[in-house]
Amino acid sequence: MDKKILLDMTPDELKAYLISLGQPAFRARQLFSWLHRGVPFAEMRNLPASLRQTLERECVDLPMRIHEVFPSQKDDTVKFLFACHDGNIIEGVLMHYHYGYSLCISTQVGCKMGCAFCASTLNGCVRSLCAGEMLGEVLLANRYLGEKGKVGHIVLMGSGEPLDNYDNTVRFLRLVNDPDGLNISLRNISLSTCGLVPRIEKLKQEKLPVTLSISLHAPNDAIRRQIMPVANTWPIQELMQAVRGYVADTGRRVVFEYALIDKLNSTPEHARELARLIRGLQCHVNLIPLNHVDESPLVPASPKAVQAFLSTLESEHISATVRREMGSDIGGACGQLRRRHLEGKA
Repeated sequence: MDKKILLDMTPDELKAYLISLGQPAFRARQLFSWLHRGVPFAEMRNLPASLRQTLERECVDLPMRIHEVFPSQKDDTVKFLFACHDGNIIEGVLMHYHYGYSLCISTQVGCKMGCAFCASTLNGCVRSLCAGEMLGEVLLANRYLGEKGKVGHIVLMGSGEPLDNYDNTVRFLRLVNDPDGLNISLRNISLSTCGLVPRIEKLKQEKLPVTLSISLHAPNDAIRRQIMPVANTWPIQELMQAVRGYVADTGRRVVFEYALIDKLNSTPEHARELARLIRGLQCHVNLIPLNHVDESPLVPASPKAVQAFLSTLESEHISATVRREMGSDIGGACGQLRRRHLEGKA
């Protein structure tokens, strides 16, 4: 019998389950609170012993564990390999900023999007994570931190395409925001997508004030199609139309992620073309020095080229910054550490 992942349930679903066990409805909020603090069934002190035994037998409290921890020697960044209940391995990255701790989580085991610069996609997509597994990543990071603090910001930018796992991603966002749970503000959560246009349009209807991050990485279709297969389905103008609609309907600023690749997308002229594409939009450009992937022929742009690209955007009055490199000594970019783990296991 497959055990139930209780972290995946809403309070109403927990209530229905407990009532089916002959328990009073008020137990649901007690159980929900314990689960979202990462407490094992045996330590849920205000639940009857008989109920705890039933939960141990039929359910899972935390559907994953920390498989391995890799602290950076350069900064406060920590990379996790998380082991799912079925043995699959995913990654998470804990980063310490002046405003607190931010966790980059995975939404799938691997990825099917095929972006040329990303290690997450090299072995394809094994399966999507459920909302309870995504919550498990946050709870395990909090357990690791202990008295140092709690995760207050979340980035859905690890392995996987969040909008390809749409229902579970939205369920996670609602659960992580629940006042009786982790109660993390949705304004402190960024969701990154490579540009699944119909899902962007669907997401704006959810009225969830998350920050939408678009993995753009090119100012035109000719370049984007060389590195991102999604561009063959949704051209850049269709993507931009969806993004403009998202900003207009939500009032939320969008972030464009742009990895700078030598000789491909990183000249001042590319910067000027990008500025023309996004001008007038409530947005910010996050320039990313490309993380080298051994299996990819793509080469990072030089620091001089990165600075020239930034200066050109600023001269065009586009808000932009260069993302600070964190955890470079521990395979900080998504997919790299899991890839090494799979190769070692093989």
